[in-house]
Amino acid sequence: MIYFRLFWSFLKIGFTSFGGLSMIPLISSEMLSHNWMTAGEVSDIVAIAEMTPGPLGLNCATFAGMRTAGFLGALAANLGVLMPSFTLCLIAAVFFARFKEARLIQNVMIGVRPACLAMVIGVCLTLSCTNYIESGGISVPAVVIGVLDAVLLLIFRISIPKVIMLSAVLGLVVYGVVLNPQCHFFFL
Repeated sequence: MIYFRLFWSFLKIGFTSFGGLSMIPLISSEMLSHNWMTAGEVSDIVAIAEMTPGPLGLNCATFAGMRTAGFLGALAANLGVLMPSFTLCLIAAVFFARFKEARLIQNVMIGVRPACLAMVIGVCLTLSCTNYIESGGISVPAVVIGVLDAVLLLIFRISIPKVIMLSAVLGLVVYGVVLNPQCHFFFL
């Protein structure tokens, strides 16, 4: 039964989102409503899915399915999240050339783009609370790393993989060594 629920949840996610970051609020909602994960674990899913190659939705489905019900859970979640995309892409490929200049489609996109942006902003705010607030206070090292990342990405145009690697190293150094000196796993 868990396999069907995973399939159904990710099928809904696939049909009601348009890929990329717009999937995150839906994934979060499904994981939390079924008590499959905590908000922190969903944040971890997003971080892992963003830093691994491949589409965000597929990576999240794999991680969430595996975490929830093992290999078969990952398979069910992947099939669910891929089914809508495959179906809609097949239909779109057939009809896109005919409708791409239609004013109705252009007007629809004018409404869809701001909705997607609003969802991304909502997720950013939610994830900010999870990532930058700990024990009731603001985590200054996490904020510094986040600001540094933004500067490196937006001003210096450093590639995303390099910024992710730098952030991982900074997280290990600051949280594993500086803030937790008993933790020596970094030097093993």
